[in-house]
Amino acid sequence: MKILVVDDHALVREGLRQVLGGLDEAPEVLDAPDCTRAFDLAARHPDLDLVLLDYHLPDMNGLAALDIFAQRHPELPIVILSGSASPQTMRRVMDRGAAGFVTKSGLSSELLSVVRLVLAGGVHMPPDLATDTGAAPLQASAAGGQAPALLTRRQELVLLELLDGRTNRQISTKLHLSEETVKNHVTAILRRFDVQTRTQAVLAAERHGYVAGGRVG
Repeated sequence: MKILVVDDHALVREGLRQVLGGLDEAPEVLDAPDCTRAFDLAARHPDLDLVLLDYHLPDMNGLAALDIFAQRHPELPIVILSGSASPQTMRRVMDRGAAGFVTKSGLSSELLSVVRLVLAGGVHMPPDLATDTGAAPLQASAAGGQAPALLTRRQELVLLELLDGRTNRQISTKLHLSEETVKNHVTAILRRFDVQTRTQAVLAAERHGYVAGGRVG
């Protein structure tokens, strides 16, 4: 398991490295002080499992960095870290495809819980958003009440595996498809839901009635 930590403070990076050592499987931790270095490391380590990304970095903010990661590594989950943020900022971050948002004022056990969830294919919705019933739905473009263009049966099968948090390789094995074929189906699913990342596709699919193991309604 390999995790990239991106923060401009060396003490924070070292602290996160120690916290991540508390995972059941101790990960290899890479670190970067800014987005430029982070993008370079991500390109040189295509086997990354997760990125912990500080929202406020010297060369780019979290929203812009999320867009670039989504374009270059659409399957790589990103958890945003921040010293403080408004619910509006959290919502924008989640809407741009983050797999989670964690404030640095929280406990290390909370961060580990989020990391475990995301590594298992889940999405961590910040508590401030989970209780914000009056807020506009995430991914408004994909949640306007209209279903996306019809998915083929094979695409639906792949989508259900995405909802279960499986990787392309795992989907390939389970559905007896080549990894290239699975990748093509995932690309088609992203296009159908008008999103850029797997995380966004999962959120959009759930709003359209898809659940792990089948579709409701």
